[in-house]
Amino acid sequence: MFGSRADVIGQLDTMATNGTVFGIVDRIAQAVAGTEWKLYRKAASGNEEDRVQVTRHAALDIVTKPNPFYSRATFFEASSQHADLTGETWWVVGRSPRLRNLPLELWPVRPDRMTPVPHPSKFLAGYIYTSPDGEKVPLELDEVIFTRRPNPSDPYRGLGPVQAILTDVHSARYAAEWNKNFFLNSAEPGGIIEVEKHLSDAEFDELTKRWNEQHRGVARAHRVAVLEQGKWIDRKYTQRDMEFTALRGVTRDALMEAFGFPKAMLGITQDVNRANAEAGEVMFARWLIKPRLERWRDALNSMLLPLFGDTARDLEFDFDNPVPDDEAAENAAMTAKATAAKTYIDAGFDGESVKEALELPDALVWEKPEQPGEVGQPAEPVSTLAQDRQDDLDWGLFGGSDDEPEPGDGEPAGGVQP
Repeated sequence: MFGSRADVIGQLDTMATNGTVFGIVDRIAQAVAGTEWKLYRKAASGNEEDRVQVTRHAALDIVTKPNPFYSRATFFEASSQHADLTGETWWVVGRSPRLRNLPLELWPVRPDRMTPVPHPSKFLAGYIYTSPDGEKVPLELDEVIFTRRPNPSDPYRGLGPVQAILTDVHSARYAAEWNKNFFLNSAEPGGIIEVEKHLSDAEFDELTKRWNEQHRGVARAHRVAVLEQGKWIDRKYTQRDMEFTALRGVTRDALMEAFGFPKAMLGITQDVNRANAEAGEVMFARWLIKPRLERWRDALNSMLLPLFGDTARDLEFDFDNPVPDDEAAENAAMTAKATAAKTYIDAGFDGESVKEALELPDALVWEKPEQPGEVGQPAEPVSTLAQDRQDDLDWGLFGGSDDEPEPGDGEPAGGVQP
């Protein structure tokens, strides 16, 4: 059910035998190791921004310095390697000999050394750790923190990307070994020396010795062969026939697909420009780094903190978000919110309610616009100068002056001639 220990060792060894696996796993591990972890006290409101950071606690000390030989960065880097190569991360909790309830250390353990012990009714009874010298050490459930990618065919073990493409990884390794042997074994990968008679042991050994002396090794490649007896029948396949370049490219693409790894992050420049390179960095942080951190955050909060009893009540670990800010998207969203806010306020909605509904920054202060008659000062009297001028104009057109005859005295009003 659990898979052989040799299979898990083979998965761990792929990082040392395949350059693409090393590049992907190492970049993820370094990014994970560089993430800052903090301890918070939960807020009654449930909002993250209302939490209070805790700077002194035994659980925080363990995460900062898991054990005397591992820093926080080294601890999470090793854990990330195990998770990506095997789909499993195992932490063994070290406790005080005098006070067992007090956790003191965390140790990352190789997945091939750990074996779950099933229980007929409780699902899991504990674990068995196999030491390098073969000793079997039983461990209780509260002595191990186990995280994994669930394996659909085995509920007790994990499933990693390397397991899904192990055949492709082996194919790439065999291709590299073939190339190595191509140069070591006379640079001619195959052929037959055919003789017409049966060779004695002495004759066979002499023929083999002379052939190796003249043609074996890179320095003797492509020499002209002289056969005293027998003839050479070519059975070789050239490197072009084997299409190693295409094979290695296919394996690389398969690995990137299994991990969901962006091409630009491996230093590949083919079909990569600045725009999709920057998008690749965002995708790397959002879909590769953040999910791994979330899995360990869940393990720290649900399995490590409870070991500290009441002192860890209402506490939770959290990490700094590794996803870079998208300034263009943020600016566009803020512009859209400002436009919407103006539309609502112009329609008569209260500014404070608009700010809350659109989640605008608290630094924005809304002042109610002044309406006519609400200034607080008496209205200024309207100047009569303009009115006097208008009256004079009207009188000149329709009434004339005081010395002029009134209408009806024989002249048209205003002095207008017919």
